[in-house]
Amino acid sequence: MNPTRMVNLDYAASTPLRPEAIDAMRAYDASRIAGANPNSLHSLGREAAAALERARRDVASSLGTTVRPQEVVFTSGGTEANVLALMGIADAVRAHEPNRTRIVTSAIEHDSVLDNLPALRRAGFSVDVVKPGAHGRIEPDDLEQLLGDDVALVSIMFANNETGALQPIRALAQAAHARGARFHTDAIQGYLHVPIDVDELGVDALSLAGHKVGAPVSVGALYLRRATPFTPQARGGGQEAGRRPGTQDVRSALALAAVARLLAPNAEADWARLRELSGTLYERLTTSSRIHATLGLPVPAERLGGIVSVYVDGFESEDLILRLDQRGFCVSAGSACSSASAEASHVLTAMGLPGEAANGSLRISFDDRVDPDDLTAFADALLDIVEGSRP
Repeated sequence: MNPTRMVNLDYAASTPLRPEAIDAMRAYDASRIAGANPNSLHSLGREAAAALERARRDVASSLGTTVRPQEVVFTSGGTEANVLALMGIADAVRAHEPNRTRIVTSAIEHDSVLDNLPALRRAGFSVDVVKPGAHGRIEPDDLEQLLGDDVALVSIMFANNETGALQPIRALAQAAHARGARFHTDAIQGYLHVPIDVDELGVDALSLAGHKVGAPVSVGALYLRRATPFTPQARGGGQEAGRRPGTQDVRSALALAAVARLLAPNAEADWARLRELSGTLYERLTTSSRIHATLGLPVPAERLGGIVSVYVDGFESEDLILRLDQRGFCVSAGSACSSASAEASHVLTAMGLPGEAANGSLRISFDDRVDPDDLTAFADALLDIVEGSRP
């Protein structure tokens, strides 16, 4: 079967451009500042710089009413934002307080955090990792057991990209600050899908990415609270107030700003609607005794509305993904599967799921643009595959 219509239920990986983002880029392309360097002194450069600052203001506003535009650093995407936060804050804190040589993070972080831990160790930091509970949540009490006066930085994600579990960031940040450490959260998966106010969260730094919300892949941002210690990780220009060198991508920044203006005011309502849709999908899928919610039942309310994470007894993720693809549905695994190898998801393993469960996991993800009928059809397809294979 080769269906002509494919239903993309892998929005946690990346999302289609929104019309508002496309319109913003087309308007830029048709404008007199198209291609102008925002760091140039001539009139077109000054106009481009003004457009960039308007975009910075809109992104800042999406993070809370008191955020200053200068606290937003534009980057090439979420991975760069995470790397800048990890390396830049850790280096700066240690430079001011040489005894702070330890980093604390969690076992469920994205690879853009975990894969940079060896570099931190080579730079002379030690790293401790806190594990989640069975529901994928990092508990403040568990974090506190790892904290001490030698911790420079704590980095724990806002929302998990595999399970959708939201973390108690405010309590975690308070615990870190009580010991004098700085706190960064990777909010790439949750930005604009859940209301975010950095003052309420109490974080020192926060990462976000455009392509998770319908903006271009080529843009992200790092929120750096004023007075947060930070050492630039590259040299080559004074752009972004000296924090991130390189000519800024005004076009992509304007597209991200357009999406921020669109989604931020409705984040609470969209979150509630998607939680209802995903809750219905969880209920339908788990009518099969072979399909289980990775977060347990009942699924917690503190989760992203657009991620449904399950595992299926007697199946491997790759097999399910390919069968669903044949029926016109694109989903992903909670484990990193390829034709050559299959490794159990580090997130699900950290949560205590056995290897066979982690290897049979699926992540179904969508946003406010989802057609509820597509979720119903997907559930029908997966249940038919699973139940139809019974002996």
